[in-house]
Amino acid sequence: MLRDRPRQQAYKKAIELNAKLFKDKIVLDVGCGTGILSAFCAKAGAKLVYAVEASKLAEIALKVMEDNGLTSAVKVFHSKIEDFCLPTSIAKVDIIISEWMGFYLLHEGMLDSVLFARDNFLKPDGLMFPTECSIYVAPCSVPCRFDDWNNVDGVCLKSFSSQLRKQKSNKPEILQISPEQLLHRGAVAHWMNLMDVSRTDLDEIAFEDVLVAEKTGKHQGFCIWFECRFPCEDYEDAIILSTSPNSPITHWKQCVVVLPENACLQIDNNAPISLKMSMKRRSDDIRKYDLEFELLDSYAIEHPVPCNCYMTKCILLKTHLQNMETH
Repeated sequence: MLRDRPRQQAYKKAIELNAKLFKDKIVLDVGCGTGILSAFCAKAGAKLVYAVEASKLAEIALKVMEDNGLTSAVKVFHSKIEDFCLPTSIAKVDIIISEWMGFYLLHEGMLDSVLFARDNFLKPDGLMFPTECSIYVAPCSVPCRFDDWNNVDGVCLKSFSSQLRKQKSNKPEILQISPEQLLHRGAVAHWMNLMDVSRTDLDEIAFEDVLVAEKTGKHQGFCIWFECRFPCEDYEDAIILSTSPNSPITHWKQCVVVLPENACLQIDNNAPISLKMSMKRRSDDIRKYDLEFELLDSYAIEHPVPCNCYMTKCILLKTHLQNMETH
């Protein structure tokens, strides 16, 4: 996190711009790491911060507080949050803050631990930082796994790239996708409110939709990213941490599922791309998820109404609806 400026600055701004929410409050930092978020909270006016860290980084966090003169405001605990107990003088905390996100939001993340903290330590009217999260998906081209190998200093390496894709075909890749590679702005595949989402809600996430291409290009994969929104008095002014291709690059980059070569197509603008996506928690490791995509037949499934794709039935229906609105 320390070298990931976009995510660190998002947290810092969310805390500083909401300093009055932290003023004289009790804060719980779940998985505090080096304690930098705890330090931000203390500097923003928090009365007391409980910084809980399961790893040996807790020792570093304690030294960080000593170096910054914050030992009276920040109390560091070397403990799993599930084993942590608040002092008897503190019934509940006002705010829970954590940088818990994993790849494509949930994979290898620690949201379960944060929800445990919420259920056991947060006041009914308390706040979560962040408070809302969205997962986005968009069709994309992936030239670094296809076209870039067609000519490498005058040598065609298509055979190598084909073998490379086979080796990586059983799991998603973490890549940096440029905005130009997106064939669609991105659809919200899942949204969650951290104030009420349950751990069982996270066992499986499903999404099915018809996405309409917004440009001509090669459909070679699906790109997944996430956004986290922090509490704010004015919803429109809320700080958002985004891992979108249109935002500054973060540690998470983007998650890309590359299509098999026989499924890749050159598509036109307004072409329908029908898909089904599922994220299922693994039984052998609950912090990890299996991610699956299925391409659906756009002619066989129902489209949203209205639909902007180029299929005749959608054009006719959209025109009919527009005519009804004008009469």
